[in-house]
Amino acid sequence: MTRPAPDDEPVGRRVARWRVRRRMTQQMLADRLGKSKSWVDKVERGVRNLDRYSVVREIAEVLRVDPAVLLDPRKPPLTAVTGLDGIDGVRAALAHYHHRPIRSVPVDEVRRHVTHAWLTYQHAHYAQLLRGLPALLDAAHATPPLLMPAYRITAGVLVKLGEPDLAWLAADRAVTAATGDPVRAGAATIAVAQALRALGRDKLARTAALAAAGTAADHGVRGTLLLQAAMAAAACGERRRVEDLLDHAAALAGRRTGDDDSHHTSFGPITVVLARFVTALYLGDTDQAVHHHRTAIRRDDWRRLPAEHRAAHLIDAARAYLDLGDPAAAGRALAEADTVAPAEVRFRPAARTLITEIAHSGPAAAHVARLATLVGLTR
Repeated sequence: MTRPAPDDEPVGRRVARWRVRRRMTQQMLADRLGKSKSWVDKVERGVRNLDRYSVVREIAEVLRVDPAVLLDPRKPPLTAVTGLDGIDGVRAALAHYHHRPIRSVPVDEVRRHVTHAWLTYQHAHYAQLLRGLPALLDAAHATPPLLMPAYRITAGVLVKLGEPDLAWLAADRAVTAATGDPVRAGAATIAVAQALRALGRDKLARTAALAAAGTAADHGVRGTLLLQAAMAAAACGERRRVEDLLDHAAALAGRRTGDDDSHHTSFGPITVVLARFVTALYLGDTDQAVHHHRTAIRRDDWRRLPAEHRAAHLIDAARAYLDLGDPAAAGRALAEADTVAPAEVRFRPAARTLITEIAHSGPAAAHVARLATLVGLTR
C-alpha cells in the first residue's frame, strides 16, 4: 500500500505528530481539550473526522500551531526560522561526509577552529557558526580526534534551530568518531540524547543517556547524561525515576571540584537546578518549575553559565509563566533572553511560538511588540 504524500496526510496523523513534538501524551492533550483519551485516539487514527473548524482551531491552540498547519501543511508555520542562512550548507556538508577533505589543514589550526566554534556556540552567534561549520567538518575529517567535537557542535546548533533530524545524524556521527573512548563517546551521546528528545523520542533518549552514563568516568559528562536521562524520563511521565536521576546528578555535582570543563558540559549544581525546572515543567508541576527558575537565577553560578544556556532557560521560563497565565512575566523573560543572547530569541522556533502566543494574549508590552517586529511576526 502506498504511503500518502505529506500533503495528503490525514489531519489526525498531523495532530499526533505535533502532539509528540509538544511532548504531550494522548491523555495530556485530552485533558487540555476537555475530551477523553479515547476521543483523541480516535482522531489520531482517523476513526473520528475533524470536520468542524472550531475544533481544529481549539486543537491547534493547545498544540501551539497555526490551524493551517493541521489543515494545509504546505503553508509554512509562523515558527519557521527566517532570516538565518547556512543550514543548507551544513546539510550539504553532512551529505558529503565520506569525501576526502578538500584541503589538508594543520592539526593545531583545526583545534583552534574547534575551540572558536565552541565559543561561538556558547555565545549563541549561530549565523556565524553555520557559515563556518562546512569548512570545519571538512577539515576535521583529516584530524580524527577533532571530528567528534565538530559533529557535536553541529548537532547542538541544529537542535537549537529546529532541525532535529539533521541533528540526530550529526550526533550519531559524533558517537561513531568517538568509538573506543567511553568519555568522548559519552560526550557525543549528550548530543544524541538532545536530538532524540527534540524528535520526541524520549524513551530512546533516556536509554542512550543512561547506557553512556554507566561507562563515562568524567563527572561532568556522566552528570550531564543523567540530566538528559531525567528530562527524557519526565517527558515520559516517569516521576519516580526522574527524582532518582536528579538526586544522583546532584550528588555528582556536589563532589565536583575545580573549573575544568574540557568536555563543554557546564555541569554543576546550577545545571541540576535548571534540570529540576525542566522536569517539573514536563511533569505538569508548573508552579514548582517557576520556583526552581527563581531559585536558579538568584544563584551566583547562574551568571557563569554560557550565554546560550542562560537564554535557552529563560525561553523555557517564559513558557512556564505563560502556562500559568502570566503573559507579562513571560514577555519579561523573553526580553531578558534577548538581552543575553539575541539569536536564541530571534532564530529559535520555540521562541517565535512564544512571541506569537504572548502577542495574541492581549495588548502586547513594548518589548514584546519589538520582538514580534524583529522576528517578522507582524504584518
